[in-house]
Amino acid sequence: ALVTGATRGIGRAIVLELTRRGIKKLILVARDRQRLGELATEIKASGVEAISLSIDLTQSTSVNLSITSALRSYGPVDILINCAGVAHQTPFLLSRLLKVREEISLNLIGTYTITRLVARHMAARKQGTIVNVSSLMGKLAAPTMATYSATKFALLGFTQALRGELS
Repeated sequence: ALVTGATRGIGRAIVLELTRRGIKKLILVARDRQRLGELATEIKASGVEAISLSIDLTQSTSVNLSITSALRSYGPVDILINCAGVAHQTPFLLSRLLKVREEISLNLIGTYTITRLVARHMAARKQGTIVNVSSLMGKLAAPTMATYSATKFALLGFTQALRGELS
């Protein structure tokens, strides 16, 4: 399994649950190299092979290079769990374009980029599971969360379209 956003929140909880359920190999993706190392050490104690990839999912070129290399080195991914995300809770009229772009780049484009790479391999093998973790904000928008909500609504549409195409 490959888990993005692996070192914090829901992503970390999923990594620990997969470990508890006996998965043998995990590719951990997050930006923070130190947290990745700590998590890898923790789950290796359970006998799980942990591969840490410090990747900023907003950087498409490095995502392409790192994931392509990981697939070559460690074999196919059977389960892709996209958890990486960021939320900048700011009133719309006070929002900054730089922060808006970061949310869109990570929450939507980053998910698209890694999913496209892994899904191609899954489709060629005719097997695999992709889980995109969204948010309640993907169904119900809230004040001060305009961009985050937009990315999570988009992620739901993206997921529904993939389900139809890839199944």
